[in-house]
Amino acid sequence: MQNNKVVLIVVDALRFDTACSHMGFMHHLVEQKMAARYKVCSEVPALSRPLYETILTATPPLVHGVVSNMIVRLSTQTSLFHVAQANGLTTAAAAYYWVSELYNRAPFVHMEDRIQLDKELPINNGLFYFEDHYPDSHLFADAAWLLDHKQPDFLYIHPMNVDDDGHKYTAESSQYRNRVLATDNLLSLFIPKCLTQGYEVVVTADHGMTSDGNHGGTADEDRHVPMFVISNAVKPGIRDSIVSQLQVAPLCCHLLGIEPAESMPPLLLDGLRA
Repeated sequence: MQNNKVVLIVVDALRFDTACSHMGFMHHLVEQKMAARYKVCSEVPALSRPLYETILTATPPLVHGVVSNMIVRLSTQTSLFHVAQANGLTTAAAAYYWVSELYNRAPFVHMEDRIQLDKELPINNGLFYFEDHYPDSHLFADAAWLLDHKQPDFLYIHPMNVDDDGHKYTAESSQYRNRVLATDNLLSLFIPKCLTQGYEVVVTADHGMTSDGNHGGTADEDRHVPMFVISNAVKPGIRDSIVSQLQVAPLCCHLLGIEPAESMPPLLLDGLRA
């Protein structure tokens, strides 16, 4: 299979039901038969750092060992960044600094690690932020710069403002819902750019958000998140079955045209084209 280029966008704390009701552009792609929509059940604990590692390595927290946001160390697993590079592909990320701490250097040195370009590290080119309120608009502009100037085969993007507003105002607030609308608007500007440059696009989330303004539990509000896939390799439409979060990394490998790591589970996703 010929290698393709993939953009993986993880919208921090994007609940499934709010994505369904407030992401008009993404659902326009579904209605126009350009995208597939899945319901993903996250691993637990439904916390950010453990689930960044789960999404990118397809291993559960008990296996990868990052079971708390307070564990600061490099990953011990084989991530999408590692697998891509092992197959001669280039990688990049516009993301929260915890991602750098998992794959490039830990702990993050604020005055040195924000801009990491042309590195012989799992993330070859990284633009990392360290304030939860860092504007998503700036983050997508960072990602656009990486697309235009570095043209990575695999690009990981991680906006934080939905999570930030969820913690400040709860998932039942107008602020949280309006932030999801704003994120959808940014995606409407960014995704066509990706498609024009020949990228497959996956949009998902690490965890949800509760009416208490938190996450980490076992309720659907904590764990159920969306996944939109824009690729000729996946049939468009809405899939009703619940998908394991461990399927995200094998899916990205499939879209990249490379074999997943041995530690990753088989890809068992409804709607894959033969």
